[in-house]
Amino acid sequence: MSLATFVLAAALNPGGLVAWLVIGLLAGWLAGVIMPGKGFGLIGDLIIGLVGAFLGGLLINLLVPDATFGFWGSLVVALIGACILVAILHAVMASRTTAPRP
Repeated sequence: MSLATFVLAAALNPGGLVAWLVIGLLAGWLAGVIMPGKGFGLIGDLIIGLVGAFLGGLLINLLVPDATFGFWGSLVVALIGACILVAILHAVMASRTTAPRP
């Protein structure tokens, strides 16, 4: 699904966009609870959940095109995407804080 198709579908079906936002927010909160280490705060976790839900949706669309998962399946996909994003952010931030200064 291209970005233009996604935007057009969201414009024609605003309920789908609201559901995507709710699932992304839930996934961000759950990822903040599940993932070890210091979190990014409530707002940071929610933003990470939204971005992670988008990334998880893109990944699952590449693996299983035209699949429909329903609410719970979408939540799991969004949670996996958010957890992957949190792990990447923790790795990047850890390497930044441990780098020696000249």
